[in-house]
Amino acid sequence: MNILKKYRYDVIDLDCANCAAKMENNIKKIDGVQDCTVSFMTQKLTLVADDEKFNDILKQAVKVCKKVEPDCRNIIK
Repeated sequence: MNILKKYRYDVIDLDCANCAAKMENNIKKIDGVQDCTVSFMTQKLTLVADDEKFNDILKQAVKVCKKVEPDCRNIIK
């Protein structure tokens, strides 16, 4: 059984709800992602993924966000 990790990140300069939906759908396709939500209203990305691969998954998720919305930034604390 895989251990899951859940984190919430700020997404700065996310311009539209459609872009948020595209990000969410594409991040959910990444191997090891259990769930993902991207909220345009709160400018937050919530990611639930396999703990063992979490850092790699997070890097892929950031790339997805940049591809959909090049000007947005993910603030990872």
